[in-house]
This record gives sequence, structure tokens and C-alpha cells, in this order.
Amino acid sequence: MASGIKDKVAIIGMGCTRFGERWEASAEDLMVEAFSEALADAGVERERIDAIWVGNALDDINVGNSSLPAAHALRLGQIPVTRVENMCATGTEALRGATYAVAAGAADIALAIGVEKLKDTGYGGLPLKTKGLLNDLWMPYGSAPGNFAQLAGAYCAKYGVDPADLKRAMAHVSWKSHQNGAKSPKAHLRAAIDMDKILNAPLIADPLGLFDCCGVSDGAAAAIVTTPEIARELGIDNPVTIKAIQLAGSNGSEMQFGEWDGASLINTQIAARRAYAEAGISDPRADLSMTEVHDCFSVTELAVMEDLGLSDPGRAPMDILDGRYDADGAIPCQLDGGLKCFGHPVGASGLRMAYEVYNQLLERAGERQRANVKFGLTHNLGGAPYNNIAAVSILGRKD
Repeated sequence: MASGIKDKVAIIGMGCTRFGERWEASAEDLMVEAFSEALADAGVERERIDAIWVGNALDDINVGNSSLPAAHALRLGQIPVTRVENMCATGTEALRGATYAVAAGAADIALAIGVEKLKDTGYGGLPLKTKGLLNDLWMPYGSAPGNFAQLAGAYCAKYGVDPADLKRAMAHVSWKSHQNGAKSPKAHLRAAIDMDKILNAPLIADPLGLFDCCGVSDGAAAAIVTTPEIARELGIDNPVTIKAIQLAGSNGSEMQFGEWDGASLINTQIAARRAYAEAGISDPRADLSMTEVHDCFSVTELAVMEDLGLSDPGRAPMDILDGRYDADGAIPCQLDGGLKCFGHPVGASGLRMAYEVYNQLLERAGERQRANVKFGLTHNLGGAPYNNIAAVSILGRKD
């Protein structure tokens, strides 16, 4: 029987670049920047790293879709290096690979790194209609905003919510992220904005306005993982450990049958249940101190709060407007600004989320610091509402 990975793997170092329009830096430069911070944080010799997992999704930095650019940039010797891709869950997938290697005893110390030079691709969230499996299964309607806007209509229809009330809750999600992002030195967007500006912004895909959509960013993030025993040998007595990493991928049922109502993200629900069980969390509302979720659009974050079991079905708009997920709320969400404001270089996002939780657990998040952080959750969603991969991770301290 599988026993899970709870407390079998510790994170001993993390790094994250400044996200944004990084025209001055190559993907290799960004990887070196994130890795250098992680290595200094871990305090280990680079020669002790046994294997690398690199996440990269959309910008094709890899030679023949390989991991060679990471191996060349980091100069860690002829050790195993593997490139992974799982759409917007790519960063968490890289962390999962490194974590499982350590948990299995295949590596003593492993590196997970994610990078994306998304600005260089010209990607703006509105891809052209092309032929092929990716387009047919992921975005048959042609745009990410168009796909996720449908969550809003389905949600209102299912729960009888006035679209104007939903719009106000979505605006609060974006307002909160901008407030938090203004306190994140490495965030792409650092301007606090008011509700009127959000509500009166141009529409992108009704009801999503300009400030309901995350931007296009470049960036990289990295984590160095090992066993808790090795962490203690390195002088880290109470390391941050991984309590759970769970993925759930769509089997196509949302697109093929009439059972899905379009108002929720089924794979997030499944991944969350598995992660809570693996971490030993029976009441996430009481146990979780913070979350970093996949707020590619404001309505996505709203739906995810219910899928994670943090709001009752149909109650997320009210909980959001009541401030439950604000920085000073019961379960703050996106303390660093989230995808919306920190940025979304696809291959790096999952690791960037872990970076914020890691720093919160170590009480070094500066003016963003949350008191008494016990468990932090990260959530990625790769794909579209009707066809996606959901990843949920939970981090805490060993003791």
C-alpha cells in the first residue's frame, strides 16, 4: 500500500527571480538567478546535488524539448536532468519529481526549477485557432479568457447568484491581489488599485474585465529538497517539509457527458481530497494558515475556494466580500499577489507559490508576514475548466 510522502522530504533552500517583462535576461539567466538564491539559502555545496527536474511549458527554450539548456546553465556536472511539462501545473510537477526522487531514496539532494520566457513568445492569452490535439482538447474555443469566463455564467445559473453580485466578488478578488502584490518586491504588478477602477475596466470576455485576468510574465523559481535527516545534519533542526503533493488529471468526462455543471473544477476537488488525506488534515478551514491558488482569472479563484472545501457551495462570493481570504482574514489567499500580480511564467508558477509558503513558514516574508503559519497550500490548474490537470501541495514544518 502506498503510504504517501508526508514529512519524508524537506525543502532546505528556495529561490525566485523578479517576475515581469525580463527582456534583459535569457531563460538561462533566470534559471541561474533562481538557483543561486536557492543554493545560498540551502548552504550546501553545489556538488552535493544529485539530480535536476526542470519545468518549462510554452516557450520552447529546450533543445529538442530536452533539459539541456538547464544542464548547461547551472553547470552541475553530468548528473541526471529531466525536463517536465504539465501545462500550468508544470512548476509543481518539477517539484513533485524532485520530491519523489528523494522520498524513494534515488537522490539525497535534488533540485526542482521552473522557468518561462513567456513575453518572448508574444503570447497574450488569445491564441489563434489551429489544428491538433492540444487545441482540440485544451482550448477549442480559442482563448483562455473566453474559456474561464464560462465559469461565471455557469456559477450564477447553478446557485441563482445575481451576475452583478458575482462581479463585485470577482472585483474584490482582484483588489485583494493588487493590495498584496504592492508589498511583494519581486512581483510583476505592484500597484494597489481601487474597486471602481476594477469594476469599470474594459471587458476582455464578459464578465471578465482587464483586472480580472493575470498578465504575461517571465521568471524562474527553484527549490532544493532532501531528507529531514540530511537537513538536520546541515544544521536545520526544524525544516520545512512537504506534507502532500497530489495531482488529478481530467479523464475527459467533463467534455463527453452531461453530468458536469460547468460551475466547478472537478479535478481540484479530487486533488484536494487526496492532499488533505496525505497530509493528515481533516478540517482545512481550521488547519490551513494560508493558500496560494491558481488565480489565472478572478472567477477561477472564487470557484477554487469551494473546490478546496474552504467555502460552502454557493457561498464563496459572500466569504470573499466578507474578507475571509484577505491578508488579515481567516485564511489569506495570494499573500504575494498571486498569478494576478506576482505574475504567471507558466513553468515557474507552482514553485513561486511554494516559495511564498516556504518564506511564510520561516517567518521571513517581511511586511506580508502572517502570524503563526502552520500549514500552507498551493494549487495549480493546467488547462481549461472542462479539461485540466489540478495540483495541490501542502507544506509545513517537520516538528
